[in-house]
Amino acid sequence: MKKLLLLAFLLTAPVVLAQAPVKVEITCNDQMTYNTKAFEVTVGDKVALTLKNVGKIPLKTMGHNLVILKPDTQIPMFAAKCGDAKNDYLPADAEMKKLIVKNTKRLGGGESDTIYFIPKEPGKYPFICTTPGHFSVMQGVMTVKEK
Repeated sequence: MKKLLLLAFLLTAPVVLAQAPVKVEITCNDQMTYNTKAFEVTVGDKVALTLKNVGKIPLKTMGHNLVILKPDTQIPMFAAKCGDAKNDYLPADAEMKKLIVKNTKRLGGGESDTIYFIPKEPGKYPFICTTPGHFSVMQGVMTVKEK
């Protein structure tokens, strides 16, 4: 009987021990706004962040993304390096790329994208839309708390 219980535990342990992701949903729209300016997660959380563009305007005219940056990133300096459509409005410069923690793809009206990550360090991580000119109003902060 003990062997049977042990076997049952071992077969179900990965399911029991697997952590469900913390789900974060942020919307953006044709008025160049995110529905939230801040959210919190904890070091070690599995995070599933979904960005939904609830607007109607297509990607080519009014695309948005969400780019999470390392703490203390100088937003205007970073955004100035994101003006090239051929790089999907992400920096081509290797030093600037190192400042990106995670990013969604750019989305037109009605589209969504989910990114997955596990924060490893506590801190305040800014997030922005890198479409030219959008960062001035489309930004917020992800706070990563200590466990």
